[in-house]
Amino acid sequence: MLHLQDRLRIFCVAAEAESFRDAASRLGMSPQGVTRAVQELEAHYGELLFHRTTRRVHITDFGAELAPRVRACLDQLEAVLAPASPQATAGLVGRVRVTAPRSLGRLRVLPALNEVARLHPGIVIDIRLSDELADVVDGQIDVGVRMGLFKDNGFVVRKVGSVDFGVYGSRSLIKHHGIPQRITDLAALPTTGLIDHRAGRPWHWFFSKERRVLPEPFAFVTDDPEAECDAVLSGVAFGQLPDYLAQRHVQARRLVRVLEEDSPAPWDVYVYRPQRGPVPTRVRLVFDAIVEALKKDDSASGLS
Repeated sequence: MLHLQDRLRIFCVAAEAESFRDAASRLGMSPQGVTRAVQELEAHYGELLFHRTTRRVHITDFGAELAPRVRACLDQLEAVLAPASPQATAGLVGRVRVTAPRSLGRLRVLPALNEVARLHPGIVIDIRLSDELADVVDGQIDVGVRMGLFKDNGFVVRKVGSVDFGVYGSRSLIKHHGIPQRITDLAALPTTGLIDHRAGRPWHWFFSKERRVLPEPFAFVTDDPEAECDAVLSGVAFGQLPDYLAQRHVQARRLVRVLEEDSPAPWDVYVYRPQRGPVPTRVRLVFDAIVEALKKDDSASGLS
């Protein structure tokens, strides 16, 4: 049976999660375990903590008022129980291996990791930027960032936002070629191609209604998303770009988004780590830093 302190920790995570299943994923336990812990707390307080529906849960007014008080108490308890010896900070020494998509990692993840390294010089950051899906176990990765579907139950996963993909062109390109009105118009226009390293060929462009198009022949091909964005900015071709690369250029009126009605559904962005035994403090710190950085950039920088 769980101790009261453990049930309170589970409640705090559930209060921040979208569902008990989401909370269970973060905690590395079953949804039934989260439900049971919440029910035991509700019996303890004699109050309902969450309204449940078949699709999601909503925290009650009592639960919302209780959650910050519980967090503060748990933080104080951890501080009291922390050892006073120099070994207290031993968890903040050592290597943390991180993987992330190249452009998203460079623009959003690296600044957060640099700040962690600056504040905690005992932590060695080892980051591998790649658009290929990393094998966390074989690659000995501690924390990863991934876009798209995430169905593996062997990880602790946090959804931190989503990325929108759109077709963009420079004003000079549009002045010369006009604005495409239909997806089929792309066949007669200069376009960019981004190489999928796993397949060795360009990615298809994704559109609504699960349509995929390969607008060949390409005017510009690269394996680097930022190089592709530079080509679009230079007026070489139209390109399908993630919003975290294109948004600031749209705001500065350097790029124009086209074919918006045909845009695909956004891709979810996740931060994940393996569910394998106790998590070192340094890994948890890096995991939380990346989560907060990506959530903070949510509306301001292209993650939504």
